[in-house]
Amino acid sequence: MNYNMKKVYKAHILFTKEVSRFEVLENGYLAVGPDGRVVGVSSDLASLDSGDAEVVDFGDCLLIPAMNDLHVHAPQYRNQGIAMDLELLPWLRNYTFPEEMKYADRAYAERMYRRFVRDLWRFGTMRACVFATIHTESTRLLMNLFLEAGMGAFVGKVAMNRHCPKELSESLDEMTKGYEELVAEFNEPEALVRPIITPRFIPSCSPNMLRSCGELAAKYQLPVQSHLSENKSEIALVQSLEPESSCYGDAYDQYGLFGQTPTVMAHCVWTDGEELELMKRRGVMVAHCPTSNFNLASGMAPIRKFLNEGLHVGLGSDISGGHDLSIFRTMVYAIQVSKILHQQNNERAFLSLSEAFWMATKSAGSFFGRVGSFEPGYEFDALVIDDRDLNHDNYSPLERLERFIYLGDDRQIAHRFCRGKIITEPK
Repeated sequence: MNYNMKKVYKAHILFTKEVSRFEVLENGYLAVGPDGRVVGVSSDLASLDSGDAEVVDFGDCLLIPAMNDLHVHAPQYRNQGIAMDLELLPWLRNYTFPEEMKYADRAYAERMYRRFVRDLWRFGTMRACVFATIHTESTRLLMNLFLEAGMGAFVGKVAMNRHCPKELSESLDEMTKGYEELVAEFNEPEALVRPIITPRFIPSCSPNMLRSCGELAAKYQLPVQSHLSENKSEIALVQSLEPESSCYGDAYDQYGLFGQTPTVMAHCVWTDGEELELMKRRGVMVAHCPTSNFNLASGMAPIRKFLNEGLHVGLGSDISGGHDLSIFRTMVYAIQVSKILHQQNNERAFLSLSEAFWMATKSAGSFFGRVGSFEPGYEFDALVIDDRDLNHDNYSPLERLERFIYLGDDRQIAHRFCRGKIITEPK
């Protein structure tokens, strides 16, 4: 396929330009320029002014935006499905930290990280916000694996220096030097793979380390990711460590880590009141991780309330607190959580399919730029879904998409695109 010329793709096209409804073009056409961005979408080929564009006909397949995972821990990939009967803090001490120590070994890191990137690809996730470990060399390796695959990612070298094993603690100088090495190598503004400032969470970072993270974010205009108000024991610990802060979010804010540059905070299960208002003012994005919140007994995040309040919300698999890397299934879990909350509080409607899909595509994609929709100017990140083996006869394209989200898996994903290029299976 010649990527230096305009291309037109024909299929049943579905995307969420708005949160409340799907755009559906049955037997529609989507034009992509040589820069990998959408030029236009239409039910009529002639209206696209396609000229001598290469036309690729996907027949009866569905064409949808690719998935975005706003919160995932790459070094926890091997621990999926283990210790699901523990709450957050003992789970970290007894399982997560011991596994992350292994990433000092580059050979181990490469073996696991290659499997991780391949499985993201398998499930149709073309962009991700990723936690690595404190190890600069292993983090560099992971970033290069994403580049090699042609997939987009913000990858964070984790900052930690307290309440963790000594093997996962580093000095301010080591942390800063590691970040500056990665910035020098990867921080081109339009690069597919870039660093992201990643204090693990307030309890694992001293005030000086948090301050240094904020200074790095400001100096290099880097985005920030961390955890917020996930678990009640964690919140109590933060209150004891940062007694002058009015809430967990305010503790991050004091160090320049809460929207001063683009920021995504995972979980927000117990976010309310002043913290919610601060997130709105700062434009902080929520990464909703329903499987992790259930598995670690953290609670159920009030996503309907967040949407009503105008917060930006995306979805995260949160491997390995979460057990499932599929963002499609995470959509299902998010809807189910909202239905439980709806039963507890009837004035709040549960999430619709379009809302869950919008969170996984356009909303989450906005953290990476113009990603997650098929509107003109958006980068063409897309999946081609061949759902013939799901008995799709006599269903509309939208009904077929719903069935794929609930019943399908990677076997129905025929093609994957990122920035206009077909992404083949990573090695």
